[in-house]
Amino acid sequence: MPRKLRVQYAGAIYHVMSRGDRREPIFEDDQDHVRFLETLAQACQKTGWQVHAWCLMRNHFHLVVETPQPNLVEGMKWLLGTYTSRYNRRHKEFGHLFSGRYKSLVVDGSGNGYLKTVCDYVHLNAVRAKLVKQGQEMEAFEWSSYPEYLKEPGQRAPWLRVDRLFGQWRIPKDSEAGRREFARPMEERRHQEDGKEFKPIARGWCFGDDAFRRELLEQMEVGPSGRHYGSEVFEALEAKAERIIREGLAKAGLSEEDLERTPKGDQRKVKLAAELRTNTTMTLDWMARRLRMGTRGYARWLLERKSA
Repeated sequence: MPRKLRVQYAGAIYHVMSRGDRREPIFEDDQDHVRFLETLAQACQKTGWQVHAWCLMRNHFHLVVETPQPNLVEGMKWLLGTYTSRYNRRHKEFGHLFSGRYKSLVVDGSGNGYLKTVCDYVHLNAVRAKLVKQGQEMEAFEWSSYPEYLKEPGQRAPWLRVDRLFGQWRIPKDSEAGRREFARPMEERRHQEDGKEFKPIARGWCFGDDAFRRELLEQMEVGPSGRHYGSEVFEALEAKAERIIREGLAKAGLSEEDLERTPKGDQRKVKLAAELRTNTTMTLDWMARRLRMGTRGYARWLLERKSA
């Protein structure tokens, strides 16, 4: 069965979310919450992960995790499998606990505010779910990293890293005053948040500016087996095709404008289309449109004549 492509590299930051099978609970009580956090701590010790934010809901969880080594897949396999075994043992259950594969969003951690937005999204999750009552402060919901951010450094889990989020909030020091400066705008945001800025987090495969997306696409390797799916796979394949076109045009002494001016059957276009057909899985429709070769049928005829 096709699987979504996992993008892994050293230093990557991800927003990870996983739901219970059929949206059923993965946390029955506080002891399950504690057990999950203990398991997460062990996963961090094994993998070197640094967690920037987390939130445990009844039937799903959110993590914002940084991987100094490219080991998200291995770490998540251990985390989900180990917690499932412990949950099943405690509740005398068996079988799957989580629904399919977890969702992972690659986050731009360059300091342009994307990490801040994702962490805010995670910390406001309990507010959106109305688990923080009117008149309560956000820290009243204890099963997220938000109240941990308000504690003194020695009272936090060692695998929770707060400096990067504080930095993006322009808080210079992890002090009592700095933590108050973190809490004040978050409390204000909970009454103003309409969810619009968070839509790319819920729908996309990466969260960052265009340069970040292009850099990821250039580095992604999609094998010829076709056993992956998702928008990131098409974007990666298209990025590869565009690179071939750029290099081919430069080699042939052509510009983008020349594609419009030259005949549809120009042999340099046909040669470039043949290279795309050999080295990518882009369709004839895409090639004909991109290289200004007329219809799909005419492009096919040109390629068949060339190979005859």
